[in-house]
This record gives sequence, structure tokens and C-alpha cells, in this order.
Amino acid sequence: MRKTSSLSIFSVAFMLCCSLVGLAQNREKFVISAKAGGINAVTGEASVHSKGETDWQQLMITDDLQAGDRVRTAYDGRVEILLNPGSYLRVGGDSEVELSDNSLSNLEVKLLRGTAIVEATGADGLELNISISTPHTRLAIVRQGLYRLNVVPGDATELIVRKGRVILSDSHTKVKGGNKVVFSATAVSVAKLTKEEKKLKEKEAVDLWSKERAETLAKANRRISDRMLTSAFASYRDWDPFGSRLGLWFFSSRLGCYTFLPFYYGWGSPYGSSYTTSVYYPAAIYYPRQGTNNNWPAPNGSTTSTPGHTYPSGSTAPAPAPRPSISSPDGGFRREPRMVDGDRTPPKIDRP
Repeated sequence: MRKTSSLSIFSVAFMLCCSLVGLAQNREKFVISAKAGGINAVTGEASVHSKGETDWQQLMITDDLQAGDRVRTAYDGRVEILLNPGSYLRVGGDSEVELSDNSLSNLEVKLLRGTAIVEATGADGLELNISISTPHTRLAIVRQGLYRLNVVPGDATELIVRKGRVILSDSHTKVKGGNKVVFSATAVSVAKLTKEEKKLKEKEAVDLWSKERAETLAKANRRISDRMLTSAFASYRDWDPFGSRLGLWFFSSRLGCYTFLPFYYGWGSPYGSSYTTSVYYPAAIYYPRQGTNNNWPAPNGSTTSTPGHTYPSGSTAPAPAPRPSISSPDGGFRREPRMVDGDRTPPKIDRP
């Protein structure tokens, strides 16, 4: 009986290990993503409640949240969740959030209690669409910046806009950087941040952790080589150049997490770090000269071309992202993609 029991325990342990390794390898195999909901960092104790399940489970770094899933942290817990490419939700200790909608076109997060920070990266003037709701209010993050929310259930919600802009859904009021908004059951107040409140981010543990994460992820972006990009795009089967206006998530096997890979050069974190590796050089998308196996795949697998260019069938020259605020020595003329495979053309992507 002991031998049988030991063998059973060993078998279960072996299967569990294989399962975990498989999840990790899955992220390394599909190193590019444009989806929201990926768990990008976990420290301390954190758990997840999947929609339709009855129990809470330990949150893993390999988890990908679906619409309706909830995450909660213990006092020492910290969790980083991917939003749209370039934006991160960082949850502090003793907090609970729900990913209400994980679609990039209608992204919505509920902060039920505790503290969360949103780091939103984007080009100047780019309109984002990240909806945040709490028990006391609902708002939309529309510009790149730094946002901190603190929710005390039954009491109030505090929003600090350090950089950026939000729109309050009830009144359509715009709140710019440097302001604090307090929502209660009966009133809403807006005030400028005091000197003490501006310095608070230098003392709070979750703010310090958020800044460290931002610096780490920007460093991971700078370490992406052309060879890594070639390998990544060659293995990516869901490539859709029109699926995101911002960029993509790029998995760093060295750090075991995703970093932001923007479409264009010149973007940076609102914390001050820059994302120097991008898919394209400035200033706007330029599709490569037509050649053997060098056509970008259209959603239906066909392509059309004009002299010197290749475009998806039924479309004209697209622009997945707006032109960043960078001066161009040629007056803004479209340039070729960054060199990723030695012949100045993107690799051919095989679609399933």
C-alpha cells in the first residue's frame, strides 16, 4: 500500500510540474501578444477567483485573466496586470479588482477595495480608452499618464491624477494632471495636489514598487535585439497590424514577463524611462517593397500591391498608430520598417 501511495503521489507531482512547465513554455513560445488580462508580476500572497468558479485559487505568474475574473491580494501582496499594450494595472496590498471586460475596444476594470496604480503609455494626443469603476464612481483614462486610486468600501474613492487626463462618466468633467478627486456617496470634490501629496509617491510602498516595475520593463524593452524580433514574429500566428493602435506585448524570457513593444520609436513611460526598441522607425508606417515572401498578410490571407508597396486586400496605406511628436529630418516622409531580419523586410507570417 505504501508503494502504491508513494507512486500515486509521485505521479500527481510529476503531472503538476509538467503542467506548470507547459504554461511557462507557452508564454515563451508565443512571445508577442496584444491581449489584456495577462498577469505580469506577483509578489507576496495573491489569489484569483475565476468567473463561474466557487473557490479562490492561488494566483500564478502564468495566469491570463478573462472577463469577470477577480484578483485579491493579502497585506504583503502586489500584482501587475497587463491592460492595452503599453498600459499596466498595479494592485497594492489588501486590495481586490475585477477585470470586467478584457477587450481592447471596451477595456474595463473594477477596483472593489484597496489601492491600484495605472501606468498608461502612449503618444502625445493619443486617445486611450481604459474604463475604471469603483463602488462610488466610474471614469475613463483617456491620456498617457500616472493614476492612483484608493477605495474604502462604504466610505469614499480617492483618485490622484499625477500625469494625464481622465473623464468622469457622470458629469463628463475632465480632470488633468496635478489634481485629486474624492468621491463619496453624496458629493464629488476636486482640488490641486498639495506639496505633501506630491511627495507621497516617494514614500508609499506601492508607488515605489510601481516605479521600479516601470524601470525594469523599460530596460527589458531596450534589450530586445533584431534577432529576437525576427524569431518572435516568425512564431506569431495571430499577427494583425490593425489590431492595436499602440503596439504589442513582447515576452522577455530573461525576466519572465512581458514588456511593451511600441509600433513607433520615441515612446516612453510616464515615469521617465524610454522604450527605445520599436517595430518601426519614425515617423509613420511604411509597408515594404514587394518581393518574394515579403508581403504582409491580410486578415483574409490575400494581399494587394501598388508600385513599391504591399497592402492588405481592400485597403489603402494604413496607420495603426498616430504619428508621434518627433521631428523628422525628411519632413515627415514615411520610412521603412526597422531592420529585423537582415534584408530590411519583415518576416513572412504564416497564418493558421
